[in-house]
Amino acid sequence: MIRFKLIDQFRSFYFRNYPDDMELLIEYFSVFGGLGWEVDVSKPVEVLIKELILENFELIHEKMEQLTLGEKNNQRLLRALAVGDRRIFSAFNRAGLNNSNGGSALNFLQEKGLIQIEYSREEPAKSLNPNSKLKKEIARHRISHKVLFTQPFVRFWFYFIAKYTKEIEAKNYTNVIKNFQERRNSYTSLVFEELSEVLLNYHLRDAYIISSGSYWDANVEIDILTITHDERVYVGECKWTNHKINKSELTKILDKCARLDIKPTQIALFSKRGFSKELLSKQGKDLALYSSEDFKALIKKSTKYELVEDFIVN
Repeated sequence: MIRFKLIDQFRSFYFRNYPDDMELLIEYFSVFGGLGWEVDVSKPVEVLIKELILENFELIHEKMEQLTLGEKNNQRLLRALAVGDRRIFSAFNRAGLNNSNGGSALNFLQEKGLIQIEYSREEPAKSLNPNSKLKKEIARHRISHKVLFTQPFVRFWFYFIAKYTKEIEAKNYTNVIKNFQERRNSYTSLVFEELSEVLLNYHLRDAYIISSGSYWDANVEIDILTITHDERVYVGECKWTNHKINKSELTKILDKCARLDIKPTQIALFSKRGFSKELLSKQGKDLALYSSEDFKALIKKSTKYELVEDFIVN
């Protein structure tokens, strides 16, 4: 499988299908990105899932079997990674795998280009007193790396489709569509978070970025933490919900920064539906606010010749 950067896939999807607004582009890309087919974006996404995916289930299922070698451990791990918190150890547990067979499946999927590792930036816990031991709950904590899918459609398949194989083969699509409708926002959130990091770093393109990605440890999770060579720190939070973000979200991220002893150069908030008037009034050097329409920046300097070839289904 050929691996393309998420930004290349995003641009390719846009120039292949020309969605008329960025919110629609992000949502449809989170489902069909990487499939490589033209998508009629004038139709509701549920209709397209039925027409393009469910009605072509046998074709796509065969391709997924080829990509995973038909190995159940590979497929169970992909399912666990798609629906879980992306942490490798918790995915092993969810999939019923141990470090040995889980590690083998993880290595295969990584070599195949279906996933990539997002390495933790958490520092190992140390006792302030060299002669004392750490508390048991701290000592037991294992730093776990996370996993990202390299193509949105592969994650969509194992998030929503693989579970309902028998029902889909019987042409019963009710539970698939219902599950999608109930979880579509939480599902799209991860792709929105990934694209938000791309957008933030696009605006920092003149800086030398030495570290960027999400941050997590035993107590705190931050969607985006970007650090530049000159020690500027950018902290981002992303909300793919159907309401505007208000000041409470800013308070929450400031609290996280305080707990991590971080003094951010700038906080960046990314919202599907925009921001409250109170939050907009605080926008400036210390606070950047991005809504869906701001993602036009990622495609405005692109050309239609940047289309990538389809690589899920030939």
